[in-house]
Amino acid sequence: MTSVNETMFVGEKRGSSIFCGFRALGLYSNHLPHVVRFHKKHQEFYVVTAVGRCFHTYNVKKLGIVAVSNALPADISYLAADRMLVYAAHGKVISAFAKNKKVVHTYEGHQADVHLLLPFGDHLISVDKENAVIIWDVDSEDMYLQILFDKASFDVSAVMHPSTYLNKILFGSSQGSLQLWNIKANKLLFIFPGWESAVTILQQTPAVDVVGVGLASGQIIIHNIKFNETLMKFQQDWGPITALSFRTDGHPVMAAGSPVGHIGLWDLEEKRLVGQMRDTHTTAIAGLTFLHSEPLLITNGADNAIRVWIFDVAGGEGRLLRFRMGHSAPPTKIQHYDQSGQHILSAGQDGTLQSFSTVHERFNKSLGHGSLNKAKAKKKSVMCDTAKLPPITTFALESARQSDWDSIVACHQGFLVTTTWNYQKGSMGAYKLEPERFNKNRALTVHATAVDISSCGNFAVIALSSGHIDVYNMQSGLHRGQYGKDRAHSGPVRGVAVDALNELTVSTGADRLLKIWKFKSKELLHTVSLPASPASTLLHRDSGMLAIALDDFTVSILDMETKRIVRRFSGQRGQVNDMTFSPDGRWLIIASMDCTIRTWDLPSGSLVDCFLVDSAAISISFSPTGNFLASSHVDCLGIYLWSNNTLCSLVSLRPLPADYEPFVAILPGSCLSKDDEEEDTDADNLKMAEYVSPAQLDEQLVTLSLLPDSRWKNLLHLDIIRTKNKPKEPPKVPKAAPFFIPTIPGLVPQFALPDTSSEEQSKVVNLGALAQKSSFYLQLEEALDTNLYEGPVQLLKELGPSAIDTELRGLAPGMGGDICVMQSFLKMIGSMLLSRQDFDLALAYLALFLKLHLRLIAEQTLLMEEAGNVLELLEETWTSMQTILNHSMCLLSYIKSALL
Repeated sequence: MTSVNETMFVGEKRGSSIFCGFRALGLYSNHLPHVVRFHKKHQEFYVVTAVGRCFHTYNVKKLGIVAVSNALPADISYLAADRMLVYAAHGKVISAFAKNKKVVHTYEGHQADVHLLLPFGDHLISVDKENAVIIWDVDSEDMYLQILFDKASFDVSAVMHPSTYLNKILFGSSQGSLQLWNIKANKLLFIFPGWESAVTILQQTPAVDVVGVGLASGQIIIHNIKFNETLMKFQQDWGPITALSFRTDGHPVMAAGSPVGHIGLWDLEEKRLVGQMRDTHTTAIAGLTFLHSEPLLITNGADNAIRVWIFDVAGGEGRLLRFRMGHSAPPTKIQHYDQSGQHILSAGQDGTLQSFSTVHERFNKSLGHGSLNKAKAKKKSVMCDTAKLPPITTFALESARQSDWDSIVACHQGFLVTTTWNYQKGSMGAYKLEPERFNKNRALTVHATAVDISSCGNFAVIALSSGHIDVYNMQSGLHRGQYGKDRAHSGPVRGVAVDALNELTVSTGADRLLKIWKFKSKELLHTVSLPASPASTLLHRDSGMLAIALDDFTVSILDMETKRIVRRFSGQRGQVNDMTFSPDGRWLIIASMDCTIRTWDLPSGSLVDCFLVDSAAISISFSPTGNFLASSHVDCLGIYLWSNNTLCSLVSLRPLPADYEPFVAILPGSCLSKDDEEEDTDADNLKMAEYVSPAQLDEQLVTLSLLPDSRWKNLLHLDIIRTKNKPKEPPKVPKAAPFFIPTIPGLVPQFALPDTSSEEQSKVVNLGALAQKSSFYLQLEEALDTNLYEGPVQLLKELGPSAIDTELRGLAPGMGGDICVMQSFLKMIGSMLLSRQDFDLALAYLALFLKLHLRLIAEQTLLMEEAGNVLELLEETWTSMQTILNHSMCLLSYIKSALL
């Protein structure tokens, strides 16, 4: 026997029984340079970028995601690729992936973390931070050669293979010198003295023997390694060179990346700067690649963006052709936009408001960065905008009137002004909502703390840290009143919400008060004292349930109908960051700083699911369709989707014990690795057995049978049914009837076996055959001695109404029966009433029995005594049922009157 804890939960190993990791949104790139591959069969370029523990593959043609690799045990530290494989270094190990997904080779042998890789024909060159260079045989995974450099004199910082140089590898160092090695002979061929600055990048130019060298001083050296001759030098003032690439479509142009996100374009013939692409990324340029024989430049950076630039205009600078971009800083607030559940609105610490599609990346869009003066911001660009607004802390949305005016209102960190945004236009809206009472004094410490939009989309309710709550019209942006004569609360307002019918507005403040106002007249209706200061609120409009997160880490549920606290949820060991209701209002999901995501069942008031994540969830949102739970986490740039297992499988929702220790669930974002797949298969084998209800829940309860009504409801009306169904004409025998195997009449099909006896049939009637006793009759006779009536009852359950009528008629002495058998039948009914099982069948069988044999029972003293015993049991059962029904009706009447 397995223990309860082992069988109660379906997916212990994956952390949650309700939610399962599905995928990540908004993750495109990190600080590692991308890799460009060319597929000969498809005749198409692909770009590979690292994202945490996996890498993504996109086609350059549309920047659509093609593949997501299996997750590695640690974050990827470097990426490289050749014609067949993609190599990813993680820690001291290197993994080789085939078909952009599956690990086919693993190379282990480094004593320090690997930070450089270079595919070299049938070999792979890797460099670790302890300056050890290892050349691997790709297929056999054997170590072909190991070269150790003195870190004090030559710390390897870059590596490349010069074109047409057989078995030659060029190493660059942080001391500035270069070394050319023949790795087949394990021989140092030449040492280049360098340029008194660390080498950051080595890149082959389109010309043979010529190499581009990027230095930490900002210099770019074009050097001929055959004659050890420097052909040209360029200087960039933006810091170290982070990436180099050369055009191969007939234009002698070199692109150089910088740590500030600018790209310099240099003409190699005229030896001058021909263009500057400023602010291509908000962080350092991690990777820069010109596609072979095409005027396309691919860039990526740590700002979580991939961009493709095309050089099709005069002047030398490229224009943005297509891009994939997520948040460059962790999201602070996420929420599903409409009822389709296909769009998630996200505000990040980078100050942008973006929409991510759960269907395809091409539906993603950025609403931009908030600015006090949008016209000036367009002229100066976002980076130079002096009136740039701080990051959005919270926002409210309503799509009811999105085609007519702005549908989003946002609060900014430490800022009084709230801004409107237009989702359809994908930009900042027309109004900046600011109360006139402060005379636009920016020196005040007052800021907006909470916001909500009415369900009609016409009004925005904005709460301030000064205790004021203002109402604005979304169409005109005009102020339409405030709650309270002076202030709504004596302290900062922590939450505000409007009900579904625009009748009530509820607010909570740091003064530990919850106030309910009339939405239209602004009149205070009710005040509720809270046990602790509230941190945030969330209203489920359909059910009228208001969740209030308190500073003591508990959550209270207020019923807007009764204006009472109906539930209190405790157990969180950290600040409650966010809450979300399931679409039907049955579950409340809570994310807190103790790295847990808990699911509470509101009807039962119990915790039904809890799991840990590696990084605390900052914001969560449940899809309106109930398919997915979306979450954003501390120091994570993506939005993670968790699928709802209850929609497609049986999940136990039993209350968790008080001492339940949650399991860690890995954040989604990649396909399962091989080990995870095996664990998941084992978890599937441990699935909870489906609950089977017992035949009787309690001995005091009256239990009905599970048989359909047609089996017993018409037993008293069989004669009427037979009369109605009597054929008008006798059935005609077909001329050539097809062959059918004869069957025995009954509800369960049984074939009639032919009589194999060879004796000729006698023409004399066998009276013994006419008086043959049925199985039901024999079991009743046997039950007189054993007093066990389960067999006869089970046999009657398998018979149809006509067969039951025939069996009961055959109990009478005139039909070959006996008085003792009739007495046994009444005892069977008594046993059914005594056990309180199959109550409906017992009454139906008893009614038919009395209809058929009432006169005979009245004449027999034995039968009358047994019928009296059955009557006593029947009256006792009915009295018990009536008492239970009266108690239930009384309780329902009390609850109804108490609620009203």
